[in-house]
Amino acid sequence: MMNTDANKLSVIKHRCEHEHLFFVRYFFKQRMGDKFLTNWHHELIAYEIDRLIRRAQDGKETENIIFNLPPGGSKTEMAMNIIPRGLALNPRSRFLYLSFSDSLVTDVSSTARTIVKSKPYQELWPVAISSDTDAKGSWKTDIEGFEGGHIYAASMGGQVTGRRAGRMSKDFNGLIVLDDPLKPEDAFSDTKRKAANRKLLNTVKSRKAKSDTPIILIMQRLHSDDPTQFILDGNMGGKWRHINIPALIDDAFIKTLPPSIAKLVPTDAERDDKGRQSYWADKESLLSLLELERGGSDKDGQKVSRYTFHSQYMQAPTKLGGGLIKASYFGRYTVQPKLKWLAIFADTAQKTKEVNDYSVFMAAGEDYSGNLVIVDVLRGKWEAPDLERQAESFINKHNDSPNTPRLRYVAIEDKASGTGLIQGLKRKTRVSIKAVQRNTDKLTRFMDAHPYIEDGIVYLPLNATWVGDFIDEAEAFSADMSHDHDDQIDPLIDLINIGRQKTQKYATAGKRYY
Repeated sequence: MMNTDANKLSVIKHRCEHEHLFFVRYFFKQRMGDKFLTNWHHELIAYEIDRLIRRAQDGKETENIIFNLPPGGSKTEMAMNIIPRGLALNPRSRFLYLSFSDSLVTDVSSTARTIVKSKPYQELWPVAISSDTDAKGSWKTDIEGFEGGHIYAASMGGQVTGRRAGRMSKDFNGLIVLDDPLKPEDAFSDTKRKAANRKLLNTVKSRKAKSDTPIILIMQRLHSDDPTQFILDGNMGGKWRHINIPALIDDAFIKTLPPSIAKLVPTDAERDDKGRQSYWADKESLLSLLELERGGSDKDGQKVSRYTFHSQYMQAPTKLGGGLIKASYFGRYTVQPKLKWLAIFADTAQKTKEVNDYSVFMAAGEDYSGNLVIVDVLRGKWEAPDLERQAESFINKHNDSPNTPRLRYVAIEDKASGTGLIQGLKRKTRVSIKAVQRNTDKLTRFMDAHPYIEDGIVYLPLNATWVGDFIDEAEAFSADMSHDHDDQIDPLIDLINIGRQKTQKYATAGKRYY
């Protein structure tokens, strides 16, 4: 019996050391009590990781790897297990694990340490954890007579100076893992995107013990200038393998896979009229992916724009230019629908010169079909005293209208002339005044609202004097901010991002008003 157990452990040990996916599955079951459900793309990721490790063990030049795959593709589980498996192969290995998320890297480091300390792991590889440095985000292995391995996990904004991955030896001795180095909400901020890319070049690259210490980047695509593209454009140097896994795959894609992986892709899967199937039907049905492609909601109830789908799900982001809003996206009505609520969304200009933006007040609300209905827009260039009078008049007009509910609130950006307006209106009206803090740039806020505009839930009156200027400005809005004015865009964004309330479940619009 003891010999049988020893033989079984010997087989498990051999497979763990040679097959990354076996290691992942074995310790997932030990840790979670459930099986790790696998798909062909897990086999592909493991195939590439195994290839990298074999080359390092054989003293051959290693290649860095970029993995791009859809949300929910188990990327962190696959990447995290490189640490405990690497320590099994060489307990002196040094790893850096970096991500945009502090909580993610802490969880990854803690989970990897838990695996190493576990009884099943220790039965196979008695790797000791040093008591000198045993924190969640930073810990070492203890090897008598030698410096041990080191695992350091940090956010991309954290301090990694003085930490290194790999060693000056010809074997597998660690690597750098970049797991989602850019926060999705920061993808449309030039400043934050460029900061993430600079971090790769100026900090991450210099943290390698030697030039061929491998880097693994694993992420969903977010932007045409995200870290993946930054590397593909040659900014990091070295050799890179690019493993691209879209959410919808076809025969042409399957032919690009290694034969051993291609044969694992289901041949009887449901396909659309373009011959595409879900990359992982057990996780994401074809129907759900096609709904997302059309601008539907994800499993968390958040709308997904067509741009987001092509980026994060298909790994094929397009450059954002003009044409983000088309006139055809807006529904039109001749008879104003009955509203559940009405509010005013305001954007005030800092100056009134010809070159400056206008101040805008937008009265809008939500109807009983879940559509957002713009009732009225007032736009002009006013100095502070007149600005307050115009605001008060617009509030009174819509708070006393027999055709709409009384105003729920007036939302004004708490900045520059808006701050003074908020203070003045609070003294003069009983309507609730909501001070809005815009802590992200306009394009980022716009991209949160874009899927709802794109889906046609925003309605405009068919005949109103202000509609022509509103549509002209909307159609001119561009990602590079080269348009002349965007003063009406901010209230539109606030109507969607604030007025809708992100905690509400999105109700699909289906009713048209003519």
